[in-house]
Amino acid sequence: MPQRVTLKNLMKIAVIGAGPAGITAAYMLSKNDVKVEVFEAGTKVGGLAKTIELWNQRVDLGPHRFFSSDERVNGLWLEVVGRDYFMVNRLTRIYYKNKFFYYPLKPFDALFKLGFLEAFLCVISYLKGKVITTTLDGTFETWVVNHFGRRLFEIFFKTYSEKLWGISCKELDADFAAQRIRKLSLYEAIKNALLNGKGNKHKTLLDQFAYPKKGAGIVYERMAKLIEEYGGIIHYKSPVKRVLTKDNKVIGIELKDGTIQPYDYIISTMPLSLLVSQLPEVPGNIKQLAKSLKFRNTILVYLNIQATNLFPDNWLYIHSPALKVGRITNFRNWSPGLYGNEQSTVLAMEYWCNDQDPLWHASEEEIIELGKREIRKTKIIKNANILDGFVHKIHRCYPVYNMGYRKILEPIEAYLDTIQGLKTIGRYGAFKYNNQDHSILMGILAAENIINDTNRHLWVINTDYQTYQEASEIMLPVIKLNRNGALKK
Repeated sequence: MPQRVTLKNLMKIAVIGAGPAGITAAYMLSKNDVKVEVFEAGTKVGGLAKTIELWNQRVDLGPHRFFSSDERVNGLWLEVVGRDYFMVNRLTRIYYKNKFFYYPLKPFDALFKLGFLEAFLCVISYLKGKVITTTLDGTFETWVVNHFGRRLFEIFFKTYSEKLWGISCKELDADFAAQRIRKLSLYEAIKNALLNGKGNKHKTLLDQFAYPKKGAGIVYERMAKLIEEYGGIIHYKSPVKRVLTKDNKVIGIELKDGTIQPYDYIISTMPLSLLVSQLPEVPGNIKQLAKSLKFRNTILVYLNIQATNLFPDNWLYIHSPALKVGRITNFRNWSPGLYGNEQSTVLAMEYWCNDQDPLWHASEEEIIELGKREIRKTKIIKNANILDGFVHKIHRCYPVYNMGYRKILEPIEAYLDTIQGLKTIGRYGAFKYNNQDHSILMGILAAENIINDTNRHLWVINTDYQTYQEASEIMLPVIKLNRNGALKK
């Protein structure tokens, strides 16, 4: 049956990037009879949430759990995944001074393991902060000190945060805390423990999360397949150089190979700083502001360990200042669909760095050796053999929230809003520290803006904390689970 010709399917739309935000937008457009083409620089969809194959096993690019209270996000996720997922019991702990502390912090566990004297000093530090209030100056440091006291800040927040961002917590904007640990404090943690969590669970630190049986990337792989079935096109190994505009209106894109293609709308998930720097009509002051936006790189060191029961956590936060690694993911503890019959465990060790750092330019062999040395130092693999190693580098992984970054970002957002036909979404495109649910929501709303000719404001997603804050569980009104967390037939 021939497709009915409408204004929608006469529009030509390009999506730059096939990560969660971009591929979601393309999927929503495609299933609504809108012609769409996706341009992906790599060979696979999924972006930061893609799943890759190593040593006959499947692994993600670090830990990528899914949870949301937004009915649109949940509905779309379940529409694509169906019943092919588990509800995984979350266990994440902090590794500090050869001990494991629950995260989110369980005050009695933490204070007991710190020892009587240190625990006493931590409580005194917190109470002192309540009497002599810490002046909130917009930094991550003063926010955490105000909520936990300086001593607990030094132990459980400072080292890890500075590893991740590469700047002092005095230079890190409090927005990071507002997005990730908004309502968490020592008082709330103690109250939560005393009440056994009833009515007090911190929104972002749930006890269970949904996870596809074959890895986080399966969501986006399925979306890609459906896009092509609906008639959309995905171009792999097709990096976009720049978006083309004329008189503040999108007219097309230019690929890295010089090819120019016309489009009526562009949905961009490319790094915001790169997008703005290449726009043909951008004012000089906006271009300068965009240049000051910084991203942090990630190096993933995968190690194949000859053991199957190393430690029970989904991932560990490494707070030891003596180690460069910041987080270790144990893929054996996510889904049996990842490892199948293999009798080994794949660990992913995360290192963060900037373009100019020596680690970013080190050889693969040097980086693997670093990972091997440091995993031995933790003693978490005991005497197990390390069978092999693999390195995966991610350029511009985390948008860095330097103090006052919003003053830089807001004029850029206002300028981009004046360009007709351009939508910028995703962690890279919106310069937001998004989780999957934020990016999926951005993709949904960007597509709806085009389909319905509306202009819902997308910049506020993952900034308007009351409206868009992650919730504690995925909404499953119909699907039920048995005692083991598996789906009932």
